[in-house]
Amino acid sequence: MMTTSRSTERADVKPLLIIDNLHISYGSIEALKGVSIYLDEGEIVTVLGANGAGKSTLLNAISGLLPISEGTVTFEEEELNTIPAFEIVQRGISQSPEGRKVFSTLTVEENLNLGAYTKRKEKGAMTEARERVFSLFPILMERRRQMAGTLSGGEQQMLAIGRALMSSPRVLLLDEPSLGLAPILVSQIFKIIHEINDQGTSILLVEQNAKRAIDIAHRGHVLENGRLSISGSSQELKSNKKIQEAYLGGAALKK
Repeated sequence: MMTTSRSTERADVKPLLIIDNLHISYGSIEALKGVSIYLDEGEIVTVLGANGAGKSTLLNAISGLLPISEGTVTFEEEELNTIPAFEIVQRGISQSPEGRKVFSTLTVEENLNLGAYTKRKEKGAMTEARERVFSLFPILMERRRQMAGTLSGGEQQMLAIGRALMSSPRVLLLDEPSLGLAPILVSQIFKIIHEINDQGTSILLVEQNAKRAIDIAHRGHVLENGRLSISGSSQELKSNKKIQEAYLGGAALKK
């Protein structure tokens, strides 16, 4: 496994999010087997792997949607293991799930408002968050009164990401944001992900499009059968022969 030490200028700063020796089980099946990763303030970190490798399980555990068998999830030096999912959102971690999972019989605006549920008592917070989402996804502004179930796949993906942003998270968990989208929409989604990061949101990205994910990420990991097999900087991942053969069609990525 490649390892990448934290830069000297960040060495004395604790990571924003730390996953340490994480074990997650579904009955007798252990889905994650001692996974340890971290996310620094302002980073995009990607997690690659085949279907069933444990990528979505990792994000769901961080979100408080799955019980942790062993290990810890720590955010801003607070352990989250026993904290309910809605309180994890309140603390600053939000997830855009695989498959979008928008509420099809609600309008675009109603879907977005549900994403700001934890901020409903903060005066002006929902309006401010919604304006940010509309600035990132102008098409959602145009479709705000439209039922979410009638949106295209790309528009539903934008809505899912926008809904996650409505809680103004410090950490955004993205699960397969490009899945099933046409290439032109994939490019648009990744451009927006970069913009979200530039605005100050740290991102943990699970993505089946390895080339796009590595291009946008600062660092990355590969999960295989619930264990980390490769970890390194974006450039280290690009030059790794195993990743080239398994995920990049055998070709090295250019710098």
